[in-house]
Amino acid sequence: MAEITINGIRRTEFGKGASRRARRDGLVPAVIYGHGEKPSHITLPARELGVALKTSNVLLDIVVDGKTELTLPKAIVRHPIKLTLDHIDLVIVRRGEKVVVSVPVHATGEYDRDGILEHVNNTIEVETEATSIPSHLDLDIAGLVAGTSKYAADVVLPAGVVLISDPKMIVVHLSERSTAVEEVVVPAADAAAPAEGAPAADASAEKKDA
Repeated sequence: MAEITINGIRRTEFGKGASRRARRDGLVPAVIYGHGEKPSHITLPARELGVALKTSNVLLDIVVDGKTELTLPKAIVRHPIKLTLDHIDLVIVRRGEKVVVSVPVHATGEYDRDGILEHVNNTIEVETEATSIPSHLDLDIAGLVAGTSKYAADVVLPAGVVLISDPKMIVVHLSERSTAVEEVVVPAADAAAPAEGAPAADASAEKKDA
């Protein structure tokens, strides 16, 4: 389980204007809360935080005014276009306590290549110790045949990790490839239409001599 220390700065200004100024200075507004503590409003260096968040469920030791809080990212807000960090909520955790988190699932093994593998759910929720959150979980799909699925209950869980997601939740599904051939219908030529280059027939009937 990755654990990274980042130094934070306590915020003294609030509001949208203050947040924009912080971001221009390379800082990300953040809130630390939990365990009955009064919410703490801080800023964190965007570059260091961005690198840390590349690890799923990373634990962050946030140091502010000489005090360290062990935290877990709870909600991350990014700019809708630039995808830069706009804000982050951090929840306080204690060593040895249980937390519920979403953990990425990696599918392994050779499956029926006649099918199309669909990752229906990329993560599952589990309960585990805060300092023992797995970086990912493995799902063996060896021998999976087209038209069948693997479920949350099939994911291998390490000792001490308990499944919270619905055991019947589909994680991956192997779809059957379509073998249907689309029939193209070519409309028949209008029998009444004149051949190319032929003069059109006179619509009026010829009169016969009396």
